[in-house]
Amino acid sequence: MQLLRLVQSQVRLGEPLPWGVRDEHGKLLLARGHVITGEEQLAALLARGASVDIEEVRAAASQAEAGKRRPVSLFGQWEQLLWQLDRALRSVAEEGFVARLEAVREQVEALTLRDPDIAIWLTVRQDPKRLSIYALAHSVHCALVGLLMARRLGWDEARTHTLMRAALSMNIAILDLQGRMAAQGAPPTAPQMEMIRAHPQASVTMLRAAGVADEAWLEAVANHHERAGGSGYPEGLQQVGELPTVLRYIDVFMAKMAPRALRAPLTTQVAARQLYQESGGAPVSAAIIKEFGIYPPGEFVQLKSGELAVVVRRAADARTPLAAGVTDRHGMPSVNTVLRDTAKPEFAITGLAPDKNLMLRMPPERLFGIPE
Repeated sequence: MQLLRLVQSQVRLGEPLPWGVRDEHGKLLLARGHVITGEEQLAALLARGASVDIEEVRAAASQAEAGKRRPVSLFGQWEQLLWQLDRALRSVAEEGFVARLEAVREQVEALTLRDPDIAIWLTVRQDPKRLSIYALAHSVHCALVGLLMARRLGWDEARTHTLMRAALSMNIAILDLQGRMAAQGAPPTAPQMEMIRAHPQASVTMLRAAGVADEAWLEAVANHHERAGGSGYPEGLQQVGELPTVLRYIDVFMAKMAPRALRAPLTTQVAARQLYQESGGAPVSAAIIKEFGIYPPGEFVQLKSGELAVVVRRAADARTPLAAGVTDRHGMPSVNTVLRDTAKPEFAITGLAPDKNLMLRMPPERLFGIPE
């Protein structure tokens, strides 16, 4: 049994659970069909580190897609999208793969453009207890960052969509391996490294067999680990095209910001600085950095008032985003969200909060002021 940490957006209060809820050891706490009626009960389960069986989640997601969907929050839609991508990638050998992946790409675009701040939040606030689905989250994050970057640079629609398709499918050959490696507390083994080095071409082979005929898409997947000058893999190419190079920048940037069992994630600021340096100040890296800003949504910050807050909205001035206070000036957790305009001197940001992995018990919907 492979367990996945339960998140608030997976649960609909007053409706039967589509899967069982378990503790961190796999012991059943609530059976499928149980109804959680109150926020206090849900909060207690989340605080206890409640988990769900991944296979049960997959089965429930398939049934939900076949039936009539009820409205869910934007965060819930992003969660559903992960499992839609999971089904698309795992059905690569079945007829209609390209159409299923395109449906995912379209949904990534729709959700990102509906609220770019929430999209960026998802890339920054990654849960270290959900490493088993790293491959899915990483692919979606790379696709949405590629979209935001391309729009900032004025790319045409065709090139933007090709980049997004490549981001969603670049690791299709190592879908399960990525999750295992993210969750293991040791460096990759020799066999794992062999699979890593072989996965670009293996992914291309799978995509061609599935009917992908777009050579730009296939080239981006094949060469997204190549580096101009020959230091990349698997071929050690001296020259690398624009699309795979851009995909590599995004891939590495997102990987550095993602938690691993073996290491903590880098802050956005450190990851951005390294991206800019490694790319030699390339326009694509500058566009990504400008899109995130100095304090992107999801970043924990300390305010001059003494409060700890989490950024929820970017502003025209990258130094003064809108933040939601999560503690009072004495460090005590806030019961209700209080929005702080950091452009005001009394709420100015004095620096990043020291604990990037501090987990919020407050649902993100409440922080953003949207229906749960």
